[in-house]
Amino acid sequence: MTDVRVVALCGSLGEDSVTRIALERVLEAADRAGAETELIDLRTWELPTFDPDRDRETAGDAEQLAVRLQRADTIVLGSPMYHGSYSSPLKTALDYCGFEEFEETTVGLLAVSGGAFPVTALEHMRSVCRALNAWVIPHEAAIPDSHSALEDGEFVDSKLDERVRTLGRRTVQYATIEPDPDSFESDQNVGAEGK
Repeated sequence: MTDVRVVALCGSLGEDSVTRIALERVLEAADRAGAETELIDLRTWELPTFDPDRDRETAGDAEQLAVRLQRADTIVLGSPMYHGSYSSPLKTALDYCGFEEFEETTVGLLAVSGGAFPVTALEHMRSVCRALNAWVIPHEAAIPDSHSALEDGEFVDSKLDERVRTLGRRTVQYATIEPDPDSFESDQNVGAEGK
């Protein structure tokens, strides 16, 4: 595929983030599949807590973030699992976005956990994407036991490594898929559009 742009949004602020390393692997696979890629590392972005009374243009880097996501054919959301959900930096970033950034856009999901599989974090991200009329790739990457998942920056388990890289290939494969009609939730969600 050509002219496909894949943007990964890293919801981890940790210095040695497994989420960030995994997203880099996703983007490497997408690059090999012919896509232009970008990693948005939220550690380097100024995004104040979302305030609906504040215009996005005056909220730090929120407008620039929205522009970058609008240009993407596929967005990959990556987050560590905190208290059974995804991270607050990712939540803040998503709160500054709306239908313009996500509607009919392909989305890939990746979640990392220090313990068992981060299923609920993936479910919560999928629910947000459904409300924004995004099309979420059925293949998702879940990384459990993150403290032992990597050795010298590489995945210890080759099957897990392949699962993460498969997500990268799918981001390109499904970048231009025709999504189904709007979900019921999308009609009820006014979100942060225009804020």
